[in-house]
Amino acid sequence: MTHGDSAPSSVNRYLLPHEQQVIMVRRHPAILLRPVGEVLGGLIIAALLSRFFGGGEAGGTALVVVWWLWLLLLIRFVWKVAEWSVDYFVVTSKRMLLTTGLITRKVAMMPLGKVTDMSFQRSLLGRMLGYGEFILESAGQDQALSTVEYIPYPETLYLEVCQMLFPSKDDSDD
Repeated sequence: MTHGDSAPSSVNRYLLPHEQQVIMVRRHPAILLRPVGEVLGGLIIAALLSRFFGGGEAGGTALVVVWWLWLLLLIRFVWKVAEWSVDYFVVTSKRMLLTTGLITRKVAMMPLGKVTDMSFQRSLLGRMLGYGEFILESAGQDQALSTVEYIPYPETLYLEVCQMLFPSKDDSDD
């Protein structure tokens, strides 16, 4: 979690000149659990099928197909890791942004002034691994940014964002 550190250029280009970055986090690596499971499961299945189809020309062709399929799973996993590495949740002095996508870049945002309610929830796995989901609401309007999944340090971030949304009287006098 960074506070005031310089955002990467992939995020910085979406910040307005008059706003300051307050919080920037990459989504929790738990978002990669399913792709990791798929690659490992595919590897186990490919290894078992390799033993089963041990020899023969028909078995050899089947093995080539099985290992090519596993290679596709591995390439998909590498793609997911690359996507994760460029996805950021950013809170600035004016708005919240979620930047996603490697080739097709998506930027979802909600002005802080439009947020009427914010909550977070954590599944059992989220509590064990340290991530949660933010749910943002605005006054009866659909927004581009309504949920942010796999947020690390959800309690800390929740309190910090709430402090920005509802500053104390001491903070507003400055």
